Amino acid sequence: MSDFLISALKMPERSESSTEKIMSSIMDTIADNLPRQKSGHFDPGSVSEKVKNKLFGRQDTVHRVLGGGKPADVLLWRNKKISSSVLALATAIWVFFEWLDYHFLTIISFALVLGMVAQFVWSNFSSMLSGSPSKVPRVELPEELFVNIAVAIGVQVNKFLCFLQDVSCERNLKHFVVAIAALWAAAVIGSWCNFLTVIYIGFVCAHTLPVLYEKYEDQVDNFLYSTLGLLRDQYQKVDRGVLSKIPKGNLNAKKSE
Repeated sequence: MSDFLISALKMPERSESSTEKIMSSIMDTIADNLPRQKSGHFDPGSVSEKVKNKLFGRQDTVHRVLGGGKPADVLLWRNKKISSSVLALATAIWVFFEWLDYHFLTIISFALVLGMVAQFVWSNFSSMLSGSPSKVPRVELPEELFVNIAVAIGVQVNKFLCFLQDVSCERNLKHFVVAIAALWAAAVIGSWCNFLTVIYIGFVCAHTLPVLYEKYEDQVDNFLYSTLGLLRDQYQKVDRGVLSKIPKGNLNAKKSE
């Protein structure tokens, strides 16, 4: 059955765009590299049960996991014009700041200059064209917009800090090591590129990975759970060979002495 799915992925329709062909070739490569053998220490029954319940025990659709509504529609390319426009706008902003070496203050100043020139022309020459002066509309941003942005950022920062504190205090060595490795990887990536490039890469991943997963979720689930099984086997070997042999002292006994 898996060979049939892999062969089906290698036959894209002629009407697909170039982007869809590139995505299909990437997933074909991943499918070709799926591990053929399962480790003896990993329970195949647990894999089949997890695949049945989808990734990480997910029961809902990808659209509902992303929150539903318009943001999920944009991330899953339900409307290709809107999604491509959002991605093109983000790319243009990144090109302006990263490749063309523009600065934020420069862009804002140029935008304000263009807006002032347009309003000046409108207010002074509208009466000459229409015979009666027209009122230039006021541009005002609602205060609730800034409040909502600040509240949303604060909530996410607090969740992240609580997560780090929970990992540090739960006395689970595996979770602690994974968190440290993730932060170390983020630090290394940050040394390679600036913060704007990191945000842009994350934005592009958010607009490509969900739709790829929705299209090939069965193949991705099988690949990820096979990989997790191999990682679990390696961790059990390290635990039996190294971690279990580390002496654990009794802090209470030492304090009483």
